[in-house]
Amino acid sequence: MGKVLAVCKSEKKGTQKINIESGFFKEGFGLEGDAHGGDWHRQVSLISGDKIRAFNEKGAGVLPGAFGENIIVEGIDFRELPVGTRLTCGEVILEMTQIGKECHTHCQIYQKVGDCIMPREGVFARVLHSGTIAVGDEMEIAAGLEKMSLRAAVITLSDKGAAGEREDKSGPAIAGRLKEAGYEVIEEILIPDEEALLKKELIRLCDQRFPHLILTTGGTGFAPRDMTPEATLAVADKEAQGVAEAIRYASMQITRKAMLSRGRAVIRKKTLIVNLPGSPKACMESMDAFMNTIEHGLELLQGIGGECGSPVN
Repeated sequence: MGKVLAVCKSEKKGTQKINIESGFFKEGFGLEGDAHGGDWHRQVSLISGDKIRAFNEKGAGVLPGAFGENIIVEGIDFRELPVGTRLTCGEVILEMTQIGKECHTHCQIYQKVGDCIMPREGVFARVLHSGTIAVGDEMEIAAGLEKMSLRAAVITLSDKGAAGEREDKSGPAIAGRLKEAGYEVIEEILIPDEEALLKKELIRLCDQRFPHLILTTGGTGFAPRDMTPEATLAVADKEAQGVAEAIRYASMQITRKAMLSRGRAVIRKKTLIVNLPGSPKACMESMDAFMNTIEHGLELLQGIGGECGSPVN
């Protein structure tokens, strides 16, 4: 259990937030009147008061809102909680959606003391139920609420698609299939066949948004710009060869050209990344090979579920 130390708001982006001590958090938006509210996954930012106190002991002297945070809470180390954790504060229910953030430009705090804790200690959440949060309120890590769905992201690699020269049909088809299977699709991304760009997106998703599954489509063949497997291997902690082998085996029963696919399946942190071919038909055929089995593997990645050889009750 934690205690709210500050509720901070800024009415314009690019301006420092100030402690308003009490605010209304609106479902599907965030803190009412805050410039960073909206229909997206980073509606509310939170940081631990304990982390700010330790930072100020270095001589930083930061005030509430200086890191761009909406809520400061003492007694909860948000950085240690997994994405998907639900927090309650009075009537308000928040769900964590991202841990940390990429720092594009060094802020005034960094310029002063050579460090800033928000990129590594701050977390973000969306508002699931509206209500007021005020200084002194107690915040709890929720238990017994609706079971969190598996989270997935879809990345389409296509030069023509990213340039608007061709409609992307594979990405939406994959996302639709995932949703039908009960997944929450947190992001659908369309980018050109650029190895560096794909690596950047995979790292961002795995290290900040923590989906259980990422499916890529495109860039797995023999063409000079087909670099999806190389980018995927570059960010991997380890391979999941069986998934890629199952896809190729199943596809070979349909067409011998499946042997030309170089798609990989790897694990980064607690996320499984699987490369799929570029066409919608081939994507669906590939998903047929693993969709009924993969959930068990995703549970094992999260540290839940039994061993593969456990008897089924």
